[in-house]
Amino acid sequence: MEERNHSSVTSFILLGLTTDTRLQLLLFMVFTFAYITTLLCNITLIAVICHSSRLHTPMDFFTGNLSFLDLWYSCVYTPKILLNCISEDKSTSFAGCAAQFFVSGGLACTESYLLAAMAYDRYVAISNPLLHAAAMTKKLCIGLVATSYLSGFANSTLIASYTFTPSFCDSNVIDDFFCDLLPLVKLSCDVTDSYQSLLYFILTFNTILPSALILRSYVSISVVILRMCSTEGQCKAFSTSATHFTTITLCYGSILCTRPSSSYVLERDKVVSVLYMVVTPMLNPFIYSLRSQEVKEALKTLLKRQTAS
Repeated sequence: MEERNHSSVTSFILLGLTTDTRLQLLLFMVFTFAYITTLLCNITLIAVICHSSRLHTPMDFFTGNLSFLDLWYSCVYTPKILLNCISEDKSTSFAGCAAQFFVSGGLACTESYLLAAMAYDRYVAISNPLLHAAAMTKKLCIGLVATSYLSGFANSTLIASYTFTPSFCDSNVIDDFFCDLLPLVKLSCDVTDSYQSLLYFILTFNTILPSALILRSYVSISVVILRMCSTEGQCKAFSTSATHFTTITLCYGSILCTRPSSSYVLERDKVVSVLYMVVTPMLNPFIYSLRSQEVKEALKTLLKRQTAS
């Protein structure tokens, strides 16, 4: 039997979102606007949280880390998407593809666990508002964020190693705009059922576990809100968790639409991937800042200081 290993594949061809030249130009302008907006908004939100003493609460700490993830996540994908839109060379190196796959997987996994930590923080804030600061100490918040990163990149290491270890066939064409798991698995020559089962187990576990933690927190939040006597208290408690719930809906709605299945539709998956990789990192700063009066006031104060100096 002829032996083939992944060293025979030195690069991959990313076909991108479309082959239409005019549409590629339009997408380039749209993605450029989204990328610049994402960078400016997330950097601004991080700066506001760091410089304002009023925004040193546990939720603001988690929000700053979420903005950092969105900033990093956008930088992993968008520059390559922009390059593919205007360049005839659609190739990416084997190492570049593996690096993008590893980093993006680690960031996505980290964000899932970070959202679970934020859900727990919302539960503590609503169930015990007077003891919130005492319960969510700085040490605990740092520990939750560090655990999210360690869990995310540990799982990404496993997935990346299992994905790039098998032999790749002669074809190196990926009908997508980034190095995703399903197209890469399809290019592998020696993918076994046990190998696929292991990959899907890792992916499913890292979706179900944070989802279960988030669901438990929100079930507890709902019980606390329903037990409140005043309507005003219920509305205030709901408003406290509404921002985070919106982010969860955007994140997990995209994940559910792109889950591995027998009904996998490539074109639909491309659109949903754009939503998750480009649109969501751009919208998150608006979701958190527009609903927070403290963030608005802190931003005004920061702008006044910059103008005065």
